[in-house]
Amino acid sequence: MEIRALRAFLEVSREENMTRAAANLHMSQPSLSKLIRSLEHELGMKLFVRRSFGLTLTKEGQVLRERARDLVGMADRIEDEFASLGGITGGTLYFGLAESYQIRYLAQQIRRLRERCVDLRYHVESGVSAQVLEHLDQGTLDFAVLAQDPDLTKYEALTFPDVDRWGVIVPAGHRLASRSTIGIDDLVGEPLFCSQQGWKYEIARWAGSRMPDLRLEATFGLAYNAAVFAREGLGVLLSFDRIVDTSADSGLVFRPLRPELDTKLHLVWRRNRPLSPIAERFVRQLREASPAQPNDAPADQPRAL
Repeated sequence: MEIRALRAFLEVSREENMTRAAANLHMSQPSLSKLIRSLEHELGMKLFVRRSFGLTLTKEGQVLRERARDLVGMADRIEDEFASLGGITGGTLYFGLAESYQIRYLAQQIRRLRERCVDLRYHVESGVSAQVLEHLDQGTLDFAVLAQDPDLTKYEALTFPDVDRWGVIVPAGHRLASRSTIGIDDLVGEPLFCSQQGWKYEIARWAGSRMPDLRLEATFGLAYNAAVFAREGLGVLLSFDRIVDTSADSGLVFRPLRPELDTKLHLVWRRNRPLSPIAERFVRQLREASPAQPNDAPADQPRAL
């Protein structure tokens, strides 16, 4: 199975039109149709169904689309890594990031690296820790930023310098907006929004035996979307401070939890897995930026970022 055929398949599945896909790929429509037919023959499955409005994927085509994305992404990474072997002036870094205001520290380090490596490129995807860890384990990411303690038998880790403080985000006119801090009794009876990971771990740890008294209205992967629902009065958002706009003109306010609940952020990468040249240089830069943390620190102790 050729990567070229998979790229063509992905383009057709995206456009749902053979003519547009052929134009995007700079090839003739008959050549593209022949390539897709050859791929279908190789797999022994029909990948597309022709409709009056265009092409749609079959169930088998939907399965291939998910696998093809990973394979093409890995092929792109391999090509990029080998292209950079002659000199570390560039290359592509792949990050999976949890949401946090502390991402600014990572951005500062990327800026420093870009000043030294003029051909640096980087790709960023956002998601909860479970999502980005899955992609890190699959090899499609170089680094992941986690809002949970990493398994240091599998990953090397650097810890961000600050902590993320938990609280509630509500409209300025909400009854909780008049409180300086929010205790568990304040949340009883309220419809609550939270990330699935945060609800299962951090909020459960904070609430303890009172957890059954709290009602989860909905889970959200991105705090911004949850804040939109909170602004409309659909629920109270449990989230980190400083990742949603709660300025005076935003219509939202942040109130910290009582007792305080903090989460540490970690940058991790796989142990015993070769990094690309540009990723190795990035790790060296991070470690040089934290001289107080020795490179031979115990394996169960993350270093500082």
